[in-house]
Amino acid sequence: MNEKLFRPQFNQMNTTGKQMLMERLAARYDMTFLGLHTFDRWGQTCTTGIFEKDGCEFVFVPGDTVTLGWERFAVGLNQESQEELDYLFQEWEMERDPAEFIRGSMAPVRQAVIGPMLVERELEELCWEPVRMDDPRLTAHPDWLKEFRDFAWSDSSSLTLHQSARIERTEDGFQTWLYCRTDYKMLLDQLQKKGFSLPTADEWAYLCGGGCRTLFPWGDGLDYSMRLHWFEDMDEDENRPYDMEEPNFFGLSIAYDPYIREVVKAEQFTTCGGDGGCNICGGMGPFLGFLPCSPHCKPEVQENKELNGDYDFYRPIIRVEMGV
Repeated sequence: MNEKLFRPQFNQMNTTGKQMLMERLAARYDMTFLGLHTFDRWGQTCTTGIFEKDGCEFVFVPGDTVTLGWERFAVGLNQESQEELDYLFQEWEMERDPAEFIRGSMAPVRQAVIGPMLVERELEELCWEPVRMDDPRLTAHPDWLKEFRDFAWSDSSSLTLHQSARIERTEDGFQTWLYCRTDYKMLLDQLQKKGFSLPTADEWAYLCGGGCRTLFPWGDGLDYSMRLHWFEDMDEDENRPYDMEEPNFFGLSIAYDPYIREVVKAEQFTTCGGDGGCNICGGMGPFLGFLPCSPHCKPEVQENKELNGDYDFYRPIIRVEMGV
């Protein structure tokens, strides 16, 4: 086993050693090595390599032995989160201990050995295929084309016909997509043919939390100073990025929007990182709305085998062979 591929030893390597290791990885997996970068966030730091493959950026994430899952607060709720839960419990006429209530949504505590990976930094969209405006699958639907023409004369930036077609205004004109139904097995097979996989639920939890023992990577309570998806009115500065979408300590944009479900590798169609917005739609507020984005939240086994292009996204990974 190459111990340099694991976080304790990898973090101790000097720049020259990391540079050489990253160049070997790039050659082994037919990637372009873009350079080393230090990602420092929420008390965790990693100086690692950034790569390019097929127009997408990947990072090397070293392996580690970590504790995953959640059963109690490591620090405790902050005042704002405590007040939010107190208000909801009062509204529901329910007397519950917050830790007991949250524990029902969390995966059990367990030890996991996570191997090193090359991980795509951003999520990939599912089911939507870019097409030309004259694609016969589009022109066969005059009603769609009429909707597109009406959109072209409007001030809107995009138009989506539910699970059918989509058009967006670009600097060069318009880009169109067709909705192509995809199921879980098809996605796994397509990725395997390209030399990729999906992270397992344990790997995803590590990529998201890095082994943190708090409820979220930054602490046990929600940080209300963040600009959060779906709660923009909490911050008057509309030009600020969504904080949780910014790269984490591994350089990944992960678990930043409860409406986004990230597909993971399992025996059947399973997702992490979001509940499709169920808690937010149910009026449960920011804390419980973002609870599914916790790295410790239970993976959700989906009843349907078909992927939903509105809510489901995926992150290709390559598991690094130990002999590199």
